[in-house]
Amino acid sequence: MNSSKIFHSQTQNNPNDPENWQKELACGISDIATLYQMLGLSLPNDVHAPKKFPLKVPTTFVAKMQYGNENDPLLRQILPSSQEQQLVDGYTTDPLAENHHNPIKGLLHKYKNRVLLTVTGACAVHCRYCFRQHFDYSANIPTKTVWDEIINYITNHQELTEVLLSGGDPLSVSNRKLTDWFGTLSNIAHINTIRLHTRLPVVLPNRIDDALLDLLTHTNKSVVMVLHINHPNEIDDALKEKCRLLRQAGVTLLNQTVLLKGINDDVQTLCKLSHTLFEAGILPYYLHILDKVQGAAHFDISIEQAVSLYWQLLENLSGYLVPKLVQELPNRPYKTPVNIHQSRLT
Repeated sequence: MNSSKIFHSQTQNNPNDPENWQKELACGISDIATLYQMLGLSLPNDVHAPKKFPLKVPTTFVAKMQYGNENDPLLRQILPSSQEQQLVDGYTTDPLAENHHNPIKGLLHKYKNRVLLTVTGACAVHCRYCFRQHFDYSANIPTKTVWDEIINYITNHQELTEVLLSGGDPLSVSNRKLTDWFGTLSNIAHINTIRLHTRLPVVLPNRIDDALLDLLTHTNKSVVMVLHINHPNEIDDALKEKCRLLRQAGVTLLNQTVLLKGINDDVQTLCKLSHTLFEAGILPYYLHILDKVQGAAHFDISIEQAVSLYWQLLENLSGYLVPKLVQELPNRPYKTPVNIHQSRLT
């Protein structure tokens, strides 16, 4: 049974209302007891309710969860756990050493031909394995003055061909702000591509509204949208329709998945995910080893298990459905492909 029938009315706003998605976002769930009640679950005695990086999830994503299933793979991705309090060697607050590649507030220049802009600290959902859950957004969201400095930096670095809008989630900001950023970047000749890394279409499909589609359709840059989907149950008809509209607007859709223990660490789930992504017009792009962020060690799997899964994917999927198995390591100028012919990275 799906939970959507239990609170269907809570997610039904006027689809013609331009602020529809913002109202849905504001009505997201932040109380664990409420979430358990919506899913027909008994509240445990040892509830972990962190003040920093608390529960946050839209009702539209909760509606995809299985009613009465405390082990639902979508629920486990967003439900705070007491395991997050365990300090494990090798898991840090800055697993990718991003603070070392931050020449200007709000700009990360880690890779040669592209820069990443942390345009917001806001997300629609708090995924418990997020590698930026300890990131100091207050010190990295660019002001208007710093934004001018960022544009000068991008303009003066001719080797740059691509700008990534990230955060937080770049689609959690208004269409007006996105229009400003796209407009400014469109005037920089050596920038060919604007890339958006986002989970909003997955957890809040109504974010893909007419104004956003119009912006994406009429930009003079190539637009790539990298979605973050870890389990096939995250893909429903609403998301498929939004993906159709995005492709119609000229957007290239890719997906990155994080390998998560007990959620997608089996070949059946990963194969189904690749097929379902492709049916939705999304190309499987990256299969990530978990970034070793403090508080997420309980989601991690071994390199050996990841490599074993990858060989099984190669055996069971057409080549275009097999995402690249990668690991992002600090102070590397690229994502590191996992050597599937070795049991461990050297």
